[in-house]
Amino acid sequence: MISASITPALPASLTTPSQAQPKNTEEAARQFEALLIAQMLRSARETASDEEDSTAETTFDIAGQQFAQLMADRGGLGLAKLLAHGLLRATEAKNRPDDPG
Repeated sequence: MISASITPALPASLTTPSQAQPKNTEEAARQFEALLIAQMLRSARETASDEEDSTAETTFDIAGQQFAQLMADRGGLGLAKLLAHGLLRATEAKNRPDDPG
């Protein structure tokens, strides 16, 4: 009995993340905000739509992701700025030596 695992070859576009790894805290926060905005748009679209057209759904999903990224890059909801500020403060506090008193 031969037990070989057969894994179909996937295109590189499906095996690699669509976003590059963030280079700093601000970029990571913007990417997170874009992801959140895209999810909000997707949820709103699903709530408003009764049709099950996969081509239209895919097209609107891609357009929503691009729109969300543009929004986040231009300030978006302000969440990225708050996240980056909070993460930087937390990192600074962690790296600061404790004050013995």
